[in-house]
Amino acid sequence: MPAETTAPPRSHIVKLFRYSALSVLFTALTLVGLAVLVGVLNFPAGWSNFGIVAACIPLGFELNRRWVWSAPGGKWWKTPEVIPFGAFSLLGLALSTFAVHEAGLAVAHWTRSGRAAAVEGASLASFGALWVIQYLVLDRVLFRVRPTAG
Repeated sequence: MPAETTAPPRSHIVKLFRYSALSVLFTALTLVGLAVLVGVLNFPAGWSNFGIVAACIPLGFELNRRWVWSAPGGKWWKTPEVIPFGAFSLLGLALSTFAVHEAGLAVAHWTRSGRAAAVEGASLASFGALWVIQYLVLDRVLFRVRPTAG
């Protein structure tokens, strides 16, 4: 059950802007990581994506919780939102890793830079498909502002 938040509600425009900014940041981190691991170091695409995305999940949760939705502080691993957020993040991790792995296999004969571009495209497509759904779940369910009992 999500925690009850008593902070004043942020406008949807501010939340959407901040959520978008974090999405751009984590997308950039993922794309740079894939470019280095796949394009430069020739690591397998699926494993590269898995490592990058998995490493970003805890930071993504904390930044969304505090900066986007202004949820109260405390240890992130003790908040009730961490399990549903983690489950949603793992779904994104699985979808993106599958897409990146399959793209990597499909273009295995391409140059390293071509492979890197293809797996980055697969990553963007898979996360883009989940972006709107995740925002709605976070805003309407996990970090929903509930009226305080008067």
